[in-house]
Amino acid sequence: MSNFVVSFFYHKGTQSTSQSITKFPNSKDKIKNPKQLNIYTQKRRWKLALFLSAIIIVAASLYYSNIIVQKIARDERTNVQIWADAIHQKAHLVNYQEQFFERLQEEERKRVEIWAEAYKRILDASLTDDITFYSSIIEKNTTIPVILTDENDSIIFSRNVDFNRDEIKILKGSLKQEFTVYPPIINSFYGNTSYLYYKDSRLFTELRDVLNNLIKTFFSEVVINSASVPVIITDSTRKNIITFGNIDSTKINSQKYREKTINAMADENIPIMIDLTDQGIRYIFYRDSNLLIQLRFYPYIQLAIISLFLLIAYVLFNTSRRSEQNQVWVGLAKETAHQLGTPLSSMMAWVELMKMEGKDNEVVKEIEKDVQRLETITERFSKIGSLTNLEEENLVKIIYHSVDYIKSRTSKNINFIINQPENIIIVAPVNLNLFEWVIENLCKNAVDAMSGIGTIKLEIKEDEKQVFIDVCDTGKGIPRSKFKTVFIPGFTSKKRGWGLGLSLSKRIIDNYHSGRIFVKASTLNKGTTFRIILNKSR
Repeated sequence: MSNFVVSFFYHKGTQSTSQSITKFPNSKDKIKNPKQLNIYTQKRRWKLALFLSAIIIVAASLYYSNIIVQKIARDERTNVQIWADAIHQKAHLVNYQEQFFERLQEEERKRVEIWAEAYKRILDASLTDDITFYSSIIEKNTTIPVILTDENDSIIFSRNVDFNRDEIKILKGSLKQEFTVYPPIINSFYGNTSYLYYKDSRLFTELRDVLNNLIKTFFSEVVINSASVPVIITDSTRKNIITFGNIDSTKINSQKYREKTINAMADENIPIMIDLTDQGIRYIFYRDSNLLIQLRFYPYIQLAIISLFLLIAYVLFNTSRRSEQNQVWVGLAKETAHQLGTPLSSMMAWVELMKMEGKDNEVVKEIEKDVQRLETITERFSKIGSLTNLEEENLVKIIYHSVDYIKSRTSKNINFIINQPENIIIVAPVNLNLFEWVIENLCKNAVDAMSGIGTIKLEIKEDEKQVFIDVCDTGKGIPRSKFKTVFIPGFTSKKRGWGLGLSLSKRIIDNYHSGRIFVKASTLNKGTTFRIILNKSR
């Protein structure tokens, strides 16, 4: 805060020697002051180091998670392949059993034909012929049900049947339907025609039931043994679903969902084709398990949650830090105003005493001006942290008054230009003392940036809602990367100074006037333009 006190001991026409005003060396200047490597430079380095560390940690976490996911995916696909191979083996077994039963059917028909031929030979035999062999053939048929009828379906002979011959004399109805699964064997003897009907043997029927149950449970076993892998089994058209597993049963009823799911599975894994002789061709579609899919996205979800937590923590920390900074600012300003009050009162008494004693009026007037200036400074500091009353003021008049004060305390080599005549009135609600402080800070910065030689131009413009004030200099300029940094408390590139002028100016404009202040433009070795925007209405 002493930067603003030192400036009040300058004499008229002398060049300001204050080093409290921010200025920026050009790109060729060497930094000689260790303070330029201040806490904010270190803070940026720490932020960069922490950011790089976070990237490394995140990258390592994602890399390790992906390795685990890929390993699980490989194990899962291996299990699926083993499962698929088992399906193929089981399908081959089913097909083999089907072929076995086909051969068994053929063998049974041959046995029936042999039986029919033996029966015919017995009927054709004479009394002297030996029919023992043919009789043994007929007697040895203990499994195949047979019925011999005449042309009128009257039952002549039956064997291995489960109905009462005394009650049923005619082959008809459901009984005839039961024995006509296979075409009958026709025999003729003594001019008569007989029909030998037969059906599958009891052994064959039992084996057939086992086979049907095997085929019936085959697909359900495929689904159950799919190791939590979503699976769909379709017919040869790849559209009609035979069965499915690990899929939402409510969604699978939608035709659009079925087609979308089958296409997605086909894109992810080549469907397994199974050829069942009686049942036809079946296709098994499958994809990665839901657990694997969730595990694949889990690291990203986890990082998103952690990032959100860190963001909230960072915002809360910054809010708390700003609150603490504001309290420090207010406390320091109030204490400064209090400390200045006591010697200021004493100086005012000494001025009055010198007036009464008839001292040199010129000296007394200069001292009185500086005392009044100190009084203004004290009032400015006392307003920091307090509710500030804004009054409608003529900004042109304020700027002319501030420039007159700065001009009288800077080198004659500094040229001040204001684009508006002094009699123009541009009004906006401001606090007079605080707003003058902002203009003085910007002008002092410009003076130091030009090393005491150059031009400072102040442009005042307005529209229906806002007033725009540009402070332009022909100094060394500000690097674009420092446009926001210059307003951080303590930032400075000078050998001496606290780096508080622009920070105070920003707080005054943003917090007390609800306006904006920023670096509008800057070119190295050519100059900088600061812009202030004030609202006309409160």
